[in-house]
Amino acid sequence: MKGMTTRRGNARNVLLCAALFLTACSDSPKTTVTKEPEKPLEPITGRQAFQKIFPAARLWAIDAKPLQMESYDLSMVKAPRGKAAAWQVTFVSDSLRKSRSWTWSAAEAPGNLHLGVFAGLQQDWSGPTGQASPFEIAAIRVDSDAALETALKQKDTIAYERQYPGKPIKFLLERTRRFPDLSWRLIWGESISASDYSVFIDASTGQFLGKIR
Repeated sequence: MKGMTTRRGNARNVLLCAALFLTACSDSPKTTVTKEPEKPLEPITGRQAFQKIFPAARLWAIDAKPLQMESYDLSMVKAPRGKAAAWQVTFVSDSLRKSRSWTWSAAEAPGNLHLGVFAGLQQDWSGPTGQASPFEIAAIRVDSDAALETALKQKDTIAYERQYPGKPIKFLLERTRRFPDLSWRLIWGESISASDYSVFIDASTGQFLGKIR
């Protein structure tokens, strides 16, 4: 009987020690791991952005065709001329009768821009209603930086650059009634409405097409 009492006492002591150990562990200070903010990506050209976005569009719709691509400047990411810190490509699908835009961004930024590739919401699509119409991917043979190089060789562009040095340039890739073949529109200024000079470059041949001033 005495042996059983001793064993019960030992068992209680073991349980008490275990409880004290667990309590001590739970009271120990927790180490907080601070996640470092993701570093911005490098600005890229229009074709590079398209190549990153296109796989996501094909997963959305096998018949997805590009309608328009445009660049965006980000104040927190300095982009060399010919490249951009953010791009948006709009695709359309005849089978779904929908359109959808994807963005690629070098950093998190206002305007629903997120690091890397990000999908926007779907919208109804019943065919071209404005100036732009869908184009074939194979038509994108000339990249944004090459288009800028051609534009900067034009006499009027040289004169404009001298008058307004360092002015930001926005890129717009689309096929319109004005130019039936796919073309780059290089827009000097923050937006089309605020711009007083634009140059058009054929996106397949690299040929200078014209200007608006």
